[in-house]
Amino acid sequence: MPTFDEVLQEAGEFGRYQKRVFLLLCMTGITFAFSFVAIVFLAQKPDSYWCRSSEVAELSRTCRWSSEEERNYTVPRNHHDQSDQGLCNTYNITWNINTSLFSCENPVGSATNLSLEELPIKPCEDGWVYEEHRTTIISQYNLVCSDAWKVDLTQASINLGFLIGAVILGYAADRYGRKVTYLISSFGVGLCGIIVAFAPNFYVFVFFRFLQGIFGKGTWMTCYVIITELVGSKQRRIVGIVVQMFFTLGVMIIPGIAYLIPTWQGIQLAIVLPNFLFLLYYWFIPESPRWLLIRKEKDQALRIMGDIAKHNGRYLSSDYCQITVPDEEVSNPSCMDLVRTPQVRKFTIILMYAWFTSAIIYQGLVMRLGIVSGSLYTDFFISAVVELPGAILILLSIDRIGRRLPFALSNAGAGVACLIAAAIPTDVLWLKITLATIGRLGITMAFEMVYFINTELYPTQLRNFGVSLCSGMCDLGGIIAPFLLFRLAELWVELPLIIFGVLGLVCGGLVVLLPETMGMPLPETIEEVENMGRPKRNDQRQMDTPFLDSHLISDGGSL
Repeated sequence: MPTFDEVLQEAGEFGRYQKRVFLLLCMTGITFAFSFVAIVFLAQKPDSYWCRSSEVAELSRTCRWSSEEERNYTVPRNHHDQSDQGLCNTYNITWNINTSLFSCENPVGSATNLSLEELPIKPCEDGWVYEEHRTTIISQYNLVCSDAWKVDLTQASINLGFLIGAVILGYAADRYGRKVTYLISSFGVGLCGIIVAFAPNFYVFVFFRFLQGIFGKGTWMTCYVIITELVGSKQRRIVGIVVQMFFTLGVMIIPGIAYLIPTWQGIQLAIVLPNFLFLLYYWFIPESPRWLLIRKEKDQALRIMGDIAKHNGRYLSSDYCQITVPDEEVSNPSCMDLVRTPQVRKFTIILMYAWFTSAIIYQGLVMRLGIVSGSLYTDFFISAVVELPGAILILLSIDRIGRRLPFALSNAGAGVACLIAAAIPTDVLWLKITLATIGRLGITMAFEMVYFINTELYPTQLRNFGVSLCSGMCDLGGIIAPFLLFRLAELWVELPLIIFGVLGLVCGGLVVLLPETMGMPLPETIEEVENMGRPKRNDQRQMDTPFLDSHLISDGGSL
C-alpha cells in the first residue's frame, strides 16, 4: 500500500493548492511579529517628564508662568541633568501662596531663606508631567521612576504567554486538530488585543497581554506545522524559511505603522485586528491530512488529498484509497512521549537547548549592539533588514549540503564571533561591530533552521506538541536574556559576549549528534524516529519501498 508521501507526490507536493494555503498562512508570521516586538513602540520613552506639583501648578496659573518656568520650580535645580533623582523628586517646600508675603517675582524668598539649590527634596506625590509627541503606556500608567520595572513586566508577560501557549495549544493541536486550534487562537489574539488597548489599569493590561501571548503562540506554531505537513520533503526547507521571512517582514512593517499612528491604543488595535481576518481561513485551509491519518480518520484525509490533486491538475490512481494507516493505537500526546524512547529523548534535549541558546544569543546581541544612531523607526527597520541575508544563505546551502552542517556551523560561528569580539579592544570599534554582525547573522540562521529541523525530527502524532514544547525554551530564553545581559555587563561589559560564545559553541557541537533529514519523508510514527540514522534499518526500508529509494537517489541525499 502507498505511504502518505507517495500519495502526496502523486497529488502534487507543492502545487497550486499548497501555494495558496502557504501564502494565506504566511500572513500569520507578520501578525505574530507585531505582537513579538510591539512593546518597543507601545512603551517609547517620553521626550521628557518631571514631577507634577499641585502647588507649583497653582502658582503657575496665578503668576502666568510658562511651562519652562513651572518646571524650574518643580525639578531640583542641581538635578537638571535628567537623572532619576531629579526627574523623580520635587522640592519639599510650602510656597505660602495665600499669604501677603508671596511674590511671583521671588516665590522661593517668600517661603524660605534658602536658595533653590539648598532646598530639600521629596519623592513625587502628585504624578508626573510628560512632554511627548505620542501617547504611550508609560504616560498612560505612569511607568517611570520606582515603577519603571513594570515596562519589563509587560514584555515578560507576553513571553510567559508564549511559553504557556506552546504547551497548552501545542497539545490542543495534536489532540483536537491543527485547524481548529489555529482558528481559536486567531480569535483569542484579536479579542485579548482589543481588551489590552482599552485596559482601565495596568494590571488588566498585563493580564490580557499575557493571554494575547498564549493565543499568539498558538497561531504561529500551528500555522507552521500545517504548512510543513502539506508539502513534500523537498519543499519543506523552502516553506520553513520563507514563512520566517514573513516574520522579518512584520518586523520591517511595524515601524511604519507606529510612525503613522500617534497613540499606543491605535498601534495596538492596528496590529491585532487583522487576526480576525484569519477566521475566514475556515473556508480556505484544510485540516492536516497527516494528522487525520494518525487519528484514524482515513476517509476525511483522502477527501482532502483528492481536493489537493484536483486543484493541482493531477490525477490520483485508483490504488491511492489503500493509503497506509499507522498500526499504532491512537493516543494523545504527553510530555513523557518526548523522553520515553532513546532517539526522541535525545532529540528533545538537544532541540530544547538549541531553542534556548538561539533566543539568548539573538536577543542578547540585539540588545547589546542594535543600531546606535538615527531615529527609532529607521533603526528598527534596518535591524530587520540585517536578518534577510541569513535566510538567503540558508536557501543556497541547505539543499546542497543538508541541514545538520549549516545548523552546526551557524551556531558555532556565532559563538566564535562573540568570543573574538570580546577580546578585541574597544579602540578597534569597526572590527568589534563587524564581528558582532557576523554573530548576529549566524544566530539568525540558527534560529530560522531550528524551526523546520524540529518539525522534521518528530512523528506526526507528536509533531505539533513537540515543536511547541521545545520552542517554549525560546520563550524562557527571551525572559532570561535581558537579565543575563545587563547584570553580567555590570561586572564586565564583555562578559555577556563570552557567555554567548560558550553557549553557541556547545550548541554547535550538540546538533552534530542529530541525524541528517535532507530528502527524507516526515516520520509518521515513533518507531520511524527511533530508526532514523540506522543504516541496517534504512537499507531494509529502501528495499521494501522502491519509491523512497529512487526519491533519495534523485535528491542526492542519504539517510
